Amino acid sequence: MFEQKRLIAEFEEQSFTQIIFPHSDTDWQPYLQEAQKSFCNIINTIIKFQKCLVICDNIQEVKKHFQAHENLFFTEYKTDDTWARDCSALSIEENKEIKLLDFTFNGWGGKFEAKRDNRLSSAIQNCYSAPIESKSFILEGGAVESNGRGTILTTAHAMLNPNRNLQLTKTETTKYLKEFFGAKDIYYLNHGSLIGDDTDSHIDTLVRFATPDTLMYVKCSDKTDAHYHQLQLMERELQILAKEKNFQLIALPMPDAIYYEEERLPATYANFLFVNGALLVPIYNVKQDQEALKIFKSLFQEREIIPVDASLLIRQHGSLHCVTMNFAAGIDLCC
Repeated sequence: MFEQKRLIAEFEEQSFTQIIFPHSDTDWQPYLQEAQKSFCNIINTIIKFQKCLVICDNIQEVKKHFQAHENLFFTEYKTDDTWARDCSALSIEENKEIKLLDFTFNGWGGKFEAKRDNRLSSAIQNCYSAPIESKSFILEGGAVESNGRGTILTTAHAMLNPNRNLQLTKTETTKYLKEFFGAKDIYYLNHGSLIGDDTDSHIDTLVRFATPDTLMYVKCSDKTDAHYHQLQLMERELQILAKEKNFQLIALPMPDAIYYEEERLPATYANFLFVNGALLVPIYNVKQDQEALKIFKSLFQEREIIPVDASLLIRQHGSLHCVTMNFAAGIDLCC
């Protein structure tokens, strides 16, 4: 089945990255200039390797932040917020044709206003050369991980949460996911969560595919950490999965607890970003940064490993992967 249709893996060749630039009507407003500087750094890093489409509420104003570059593209649309991973379309391959699936986004179960974000893909669809198909099914890009070969990994707490597709059972949800992505196997993790995560435990904060048969996951070794028990249970689930599928498991360290305004933030090295020829790794100015970078450099010897300071991003409970969306090779930008 998955040979005819599949959710393209993020480590495969890409056409461009999509990102939404912060504006004054987003939650970045209290420290907007800092946020815009952080996003500029991410964008300027991406365009060294591939194209980047910047969605902004005022093109002329946002262009002032950048020097002209052949890989830099802009389109104008005012969003509710900047979490491109969860409100952008997903790249699939069907019968050797690249297509886009635009799922419904409801602000992670109605927690936040999301009407404009939900309309994003349809509003800018002329930017994409690939056909786009809208789905009423509620799903965020950060909730699914694909190895590109028929296996989808997700979490039960996010995917089966009644604040998404209330009317569907697990069996029905699984059927839909297999249909959407041509998948053979859908695996739901029942454990694992990070304090401060508004997404109901998205998989991209916990476990990621590095290759078709390699999973990188967050491991907590500190028994005094509030995450310890859940992440230990998650690790056991992954060990069972790895044995069944002959997957390799690579543990990533848990960063020291990071707080902003007395609130612990969901910092994680699993929120890394693939681009062509490189891997962008979020860092948080803690001692575990160097350990994490060493692990990535050891695994991805053919890619340039680039640390990206995500200490500002994490204030809004997301990180590097959350603010970006990759579009597969074969999709041209028409902006």
